[in-house]
Amino acid sequence: MNLSTKQKQHLKGLAHNLKPVVLMGANGLTEAVLAEIEIALDHHELIKIKVASEDRETKNLIVDAIVRETKAEKIQTIGKMLILYRPTEDRKIELPRK
Repeated sequence: MNLSTKQKQHLKGLAHNLKPVVLMGANGLTEAVLAEIEIALDHHELIKIKVASEDRETKNLIVDAIVRETKAEKIQTIGKMLILYRPTEDRKIELPRK
């Protein structure tokens, strides 16, 4: 899925007021956390995840693994917040044209 800059900007605007639906703890990326992310993406399409990692390199590895495993589009990473988007069959979010 390739999103244009305009589409990503639109999704960032929608995500601005969202609260994180998944909070990663000290155990890091577990199967349970991935399952929660999958459920949240299926239900909301656009979610925020709080990645609790002090080390920047570790956080980037976790973010890459989440994106790879969920096949979602990374919209933005700010500090410990990750914004993901993955459309569902019934498309809850209408994207602007490219």
